[in-house]
Amino acid sequence: MALNTSIPARILRVNHGGEHGAISIYSVQIVAARLRAPDLLPFLQEALEHERSHRRRFRELMPTRDGKPCRMMWIWGVRGAVLGLVTAALGREAILACTEAVETTVHKHLDDQIRWAEPRDSEMYRVISDIRLEEAAHIDWALANRRGRGFQWLEQLISAATATLIWISTRGDSARLGRELAVA
Repeated sequence: MALNTSIPARILRVNHGGEHGAISIYSVQIVAARLRAPDLLPFLQEALEHERSHRRRFRELMPTRDGKPCRMMWIWGVRGAVLGLVTAALGREAILACTEAVETTVHKHLDDQIRWAEPRDSEMYRVISDIRLEEAAHIDWALANRRGRGFQWLEQLISAATATLIWISTRGDSARLGRELAVA
């Protein structure tokens, strides 16, 4: 079966862009957390290193799949920096709510990508699956260390903004892929 290059290229484009945004979020949060939530620094620094590794791994898969970095990288970066700044200014709980919201939204898309890649591209499947495990650890840590369930409005806003940016970056492929796999 021939590999559809548009789907792998778009998966890698949006994942690479998303990791770029996550790097911006964590980078800004680290600066602010030094004053507002120093107990989060070890987690934020580890998560930042994971995101840098994830971006590199997605970039490494691009050449053999006709993939290119997202033309919207600057939007991912700016959006990430603004989100990191706003959540850091709101404090510890907002930082953790941000991690939970972004990662939970991303997981829905990674799950679809994993189901798509498993029978078609074993290397991409393995990379996305490995990355998904590290992202799941970020969610678990955020949930375990939140002191309450405040900022639900912020979680909903972040989830919607993340899903919208994913949709725009994939030109709707993320939603189509999810629908196709749901009926398969």
